[in-house]
Amino acid sequence: MAKIKYTKNELKKQKDDLKRFTRYLPTLELKKKQLLVEIRNIQNNIDRLSSEMEKVEKQVNQWVDVFAEDIDLQEFFQVKEIQTGEGNIAGIDIPLFQDVNFDDVEYDLYETPLWIDAGIAVTKDQLKRKAELQVSEKQQEIIREELRVTIQRIKLFEEVKIPEAKENIRVIQIFLGDQQTAEVVRGKIAKAKIEKKKLEVSRV
Repeated sequence: MAKIKYTKNELKKQKDDLKRFTRYLPTLELKKKQLLVEIRNIQNNIDRLSSEMEKVEKQVNQWVDVFAEDIDLQEFFQVKEIQTGEGNIAGIDIPLFQDVNFDDVEYDLYETPLWIDAGIAVTKDQLKRKAELQVSEKQQEIIREELRVTIQRIKLFEEVKIPEAKENIRVIQIFLGDQQTAEVVRGKIAKAKIEKKKLEVSRV
């Protein structure tokens, strides 16, 4: 516990601190709830994307089995850019998935199987899902870290700062109360002495 001064100014400071801590705590609690909701929402999106990717993967494998042609679909295009923006959740900046841009490679329609066009479209969609999944995982990582820091702050306020300020106020009030009582007692003693002297003088 930090050393405190037993003065009225210090008492005011401790009361102001307590007021600030108790006012700030609900804001932190609200932020914690918002972050937990966002983590759940992002997890739902991650689960959805993972499920869709798995489902498409099975469908693509069936194609490959049917056509039995050893063709790497990614030879027909390259990922040019993953577009992301910036969003804000409870005061935290997070990346937002927007799109994936591709550079297409020209190919001979007569030399390639009929299913290539559909195969390329599906593969591009999968890569978009994968990119969105990675951005969602990054979002979750950022928000989880912010949640960890927010919980630490809540604990600091609840377990340290607020109890400390309350205890400081209590101790200072006792000290100032004792001082006031001592002053009253000293005043009464001084008054009694003055009265006694007056009485002695009047007797002379």
